[in-house]
Amino acid sequence: MSLKVKLVRSMSGHTENHRETLRGLGLTRVGKERILQDSPAIRGMIHKVEYLIEWSESKEEFKPFGRRARQKAATKAKA
Repeated sequence: MSLKVKLVRSMSGHTENHRETLRGLGLTRVGKERILQDSPAIRGMIHKVEYLIEWSESKEEFKPFGRRARQKAATKAKA
């Protein structure tokens, strides 16, 4: 099971903690969507910034994102 999360309101004007939480979820711009693994930590992050996002449960597969995921994939491809 995974969660589909979409940023629907701007981060500007909100606390730095909430902006960091959104970045941790991979949401950097309004309209951006991410598929995330369903875990208590992710659910807590979603609850913290619920007023800025829309989310729903999804059956789509989670795909890692970010620099570390790209670096791991590149290293794996070389080997």
